[in-house]
Amino acid sequence: MRRLSQNRLPEKLLKIGELAEQSDVAVGTIRYYETLGLIEPTHRSESGYRYYTTDAIKRVQFIKKAQSLQFSLSEIQQILGVRHQGDPACPLVRDLLNRKIAELDAQLDRIKTLKVELEIYRDRWADRPFDDPYSQELCSMIEEVAEHVLSND
Repeated sequence: MRRLSQNRLPEKLLKIGELAEQSDVAVGTIRYYETLGLIEPTHRSESGYRYYTTDAIKRVQFIKKAQSLQFSLSEIQQILGVRHQGDPACPLVRDLLNRKIAELDAQLDRIKTLKVELEIYRDRWADRPFDDPYSQELCSMIEEVAEHVLSND
């Protein structure tokens, strides 16, 4: 365990369960973050217990906030890696956000196109009589779609 100067009291170390509780995540999540290198215990006892400083709470909270912005754990690794190298992480975060926004714009375009196509089918089929239940076709409306496939990128 590390020793601090006489002027400072030693910081209380947290066991993994305490860190999980204070961070509002499962112990398994902390272990998983550790395998990804997102978090590290400050100390391990001879019996294998993990001990963390209170800074680990901030790290887990950072990870959760980044996930709330839809950053993947891989992207969070990149952000933390840049910061660990001593570089500012904000330029990378901006780039990642811009990519996410562009992906969402493309998704929205695909969804709008699909919505229009579905509305066309709905209107086309509004007054269509139902199939004979003894017919070989499961649903002639869907069979019709097989001939004209919807946009499905």
